[in-house]
Amino acid sequence: MNYLAHAYLSFNDPEILVGNLISDFVKGKKKFDYPPVIRQGIMLHRFIDTYTDEHPATKEAKEIFRPHYRLYSGAFVDVVYDHFLARDENEFTEPSLFDFSQQVYSMLENYQPWFPEHFAMMFPYMKKQNWLYHYRTMQGTEKSMGGVVRRAAYLTESDTASFLFEKYYQPLQQCYRQFWQDAKPFIRNQFEIIRNTGNNK
Repeated sequence: MNYLAHAYLSFNDPEILVGNLISDFVKGKKKFDYPPVIRQGIMLHRFIDTYTDEHPATKEAKEIFRPHYRLYSGAFVDVVYDHFLARDENEFTEPSLFDFSQQVYSMLENYQPWFPEHFAMMFPYMKKQNWLYHYRTMQGTEKSMGGVVRRAAYLTESDTASFLFEKYYQPLQQCYRQFWQDAKPFIRNQFEIIRNTGNNK
């Protein structure tokens, strides 16, 4: 899953949120440079990624992108999942998604000294362009697919991904629904385990 889902699955815990969103920019033992709860957020992010990759619905969704994008198919599915989460009426209305996005940016701003360099460079653009909110739109989602290409070593275009997203919109939405039904309660439980373990140390 991408930034919106990782933010949502931080369950309004500010330090977990920070760790969850910076995790991709924290390599190896660098996680030990962070305070305990931010480190728990990094751990939660990695658990979410593993769970997402191994879920049968995600594997099915990846097959839509795999012939063209191979190892990067999962990255496009992550963006697609954020789109469907943003439009999931059980989770957000359009105004509540906007309010949630502003709350996330506000919480993150309090922890800017802990941002890794690349996330610190990216954050102003995330906030100004409101990436979390714009996953709701086709244009915003397809722009995020372009971001996958910019960060990838071997990709040159996202137009095919956008075409596949639109062509297979309904099957991808069904994959999201199957995944999210399992993922939300399971990850919530893992969140509680991580937080309780940390509090007992």
